[in-house]
Amino acid sequence: MAADSRMIATTVTALTAAGAPFELSTEVVQGRPFRVYRHAFATLPDLLAAARVHGDKPFIVADGQVWTFSAVFAQADALAGRMQVDLGVKAGDRVAIAMRNRPEWVVTFVATVLAGAVPAPLNSFGLADELGAALADVAPRVAVLDEERLARLSDTAALDGVRVIVTGSGSGALAWDALAAPGGPQARAVSLQPDDPALILFTSGASSRAKGVLSTQRAVCQALFNIDFIGAFSAATSPQALQRLMERRLMPTTLTAVPLFHVSGLHAQLLTALRHGRRLVFVRRWNPAEAIALIREHSVTQFNGAPAMVAQLIAEPGFEEAAATLGGVGFGGAGLPRRLIDEVLNRLPGSMSGIGFGMTESNGVGAAVSGTLFEAQPDAAGVVSPLIDVRVADLDGGEMPAGEPGEIWLRGVSLMQGYWRQPEATARALDGGWLHTGDIGFLDASGLLHVIDRIKDVINRSGEKIAAAEVESCLLMHPDVLEAAVFGRPDAATGEAVLAQVVVRPGSGLQAGPLRAFVASRLAGYKVPSDVRVQHDPLPRNPAGKLLKSALRAAWLSSPETPEPGANR
Repeated sequence: MAADSRMIATTVTALTAAGAPFELSTEVVQGRPFRVYRHAFATLPDLLAAARVHGDKPFIVADGQVWTFSAVFAQADALAGRMQVDLGVKAGDRVAIAMRNRPEWVVTFVATVLAGAVPAPLNSFGLADELGAALADVAPRVAVLDEERLARLSDTAALDGVRVIVTGSGSGALAWDALAAPGGPQARAVSLQPDDPALILFTSGASSRAKGVLSTQRAVCQALFNIDFIGAFSAATSPQALQRLMERRLMPTTLTAVPLFHVSGLHAQLLTALRHGRRLVFVRRWNPAEAIALIREHSVTQFNGAPAMVAQLIAEPGFEEAAATLGGVGFGGAGLPRRLIDEVLNRLPGSMSGIGFGMTESNGVGAAVSGTLFEAQPDAAGVVSPLIDVRVADLDGGEMPAGEPGEIWLRGVSLMQGYWRQPEATARALDGGWLHTGDIGFLDASGLLHVIDRIKDVINRSGEKIAAAEVESCLLMHPDVLEAAVFGRPDAATGEAVLAQVVVRPGSGLQAGPLRAFVASRLAGYKVPSDVRVQHDPLPRNPAGKLLKSALRAAWLSSPETPEPGANR
C-alpha cells in the first residue's frame, strides 16, 4: 500500500498555514533565511517557565520513587541558585553532567538551564580516557557526577580546576543533596537570546574521538516544537488509532531506557515530557523482562528505543499482556531489518508505532512517520520536517531525481551551530549550510525519505554509535599490533556486532582474548569487539594505500559467526 502524497501535502499545509498551531514564518539566522515555527519557545528557560504549570503531577518514576514536577523544580531552583552564588556559574559557562539516568540528572539539567549555563551531558558509558577527553574539550566550570563516574575519574587529572558535585556520599567533592536542598540563595533570572548557546551533546562520527555538538537556543527549541508537529501530523493522519488511545484514558507515560545524554532520550523523551506534563518511568539498566514488568505496573503507553531493544521487548514472554496499554513503539536507524518492522506491525496492529531519522547535529530533526502512514510505507524513514530542506546528492553534490539514491544532506534552522572548538570539522560537515549526513537514501514520489545505508564507518550496536576509528586507534596502542580494521556485521541481538581484524608483529603469539581485554581496559564495554581475527599477513589495500574494508567485511559475512574450536580469534 503506497502513501497518499496528496493527503500528506494537504495535512502538512493545514498544520503549518497562517493561524494554524504550527504556523511557519521566516527568520534570518547568520545571514540566511530559514523556516521556523512561529509559536515555538525562543529559549529553553522560556520552555521551563511554561512547564511549571504541571505542579504536583507525577513526572519521574525511578527506583520505586515518584518525583513530581514541583519536586524537580524545587530542587532545580535551589541548585541553580547555589551554582550562581556559591560556584560562580555565569551565562555561557559549561556544566558537565555524567551519571546514569536518574532524577538527579534531570534536576541538574534543569538547574543548569535556569542558571543560564550550557549543559554538556557526557556519555556515561565511557571509561576514564573517554570521560576525561570530553571534560577537557568542554572545559566546564562545574561537573556533576554520580559516584561511579567519579570513581572512574579519580586517578586522572580530568577534574583539575573543575568544581565537582557528586550524588551520594560526596567522596571529598561537593555533595549534590546539600546543594539541591531548599534554603539557599535564590537563583537570579537570566535573559538569553535565541542565538545564545543552549546545549553541547557528544556524538561519535567517523573520527577517533567523539565531537561536541553545539546548538543554539533557537535550534533546540525549534526541534522540540517539531516533535509536537510530528505528534499532530500522526494524529491527523491516523484518526482511528488516536481514537483507540483516547478511549483507554491512560496517563501518557514513556518507558525511558535510552540514555538522556542522547538526543533521542533528551529531546524526544525528557524535554518533551517536561513541556507537556507527561510521566517518565526510568529503567536502571536495560532488561526486557524488567521492562515488561514496568510497563504493566505503570500502564506505560509509549516505548522508544534502539531496534535491538524493540526486538527484545516484543520477543519477551508477557509482551501481549503488557501491550494492552502500549499505544506504540518507536525506533530509527538505517537498514532496519524488515523482519523487525513486520513483527511490530503484527504484534501492535493499528497502533501509533513509528520510525524516524535525525542526527545529533540536526537536534533529531529530519523525517518521521507513525500510525497509518507507517503501516502503509514501513520501509520509509518518514515525512520530511517542514523545517528541513533535503538534498539527495551525487558525489559532485548534484541533486538526484526521485527514487535515485545518494547522500542525504539536510539544511534548516535546527542544525547545530558547529562542532565545539573544531572549526575545520564544522566546515566539512556544514558545507554551504548543508549538513552532510553520511547516510545514503532517496526521496520517493510521495516525498517520503528512505534511508538505506551509511557512508560513515560507524557501527550501531544496540543504539550506541561506535566510531570504528576509535576502536582501531585503541587496538593500535598495543605494542604487538601493526594494523587494525574494525567494522560491523548484522547481529540479531544487538543490531550490529563489532568485529576486528588485526595484524600482529612477526613471532607474536598475541591472541584474541588478551586483545579484547586490552580494549576493555580502555574503552566502554559496548565498544569491545565481540570477535577478533589475528593474522600476520598485511590487510588488503588498494593502490593508493586505502584499506579495503569491503573485502574484509565480505570475508566475515561468508564465514560462520561462531569461531571454530581452536581458531585464532
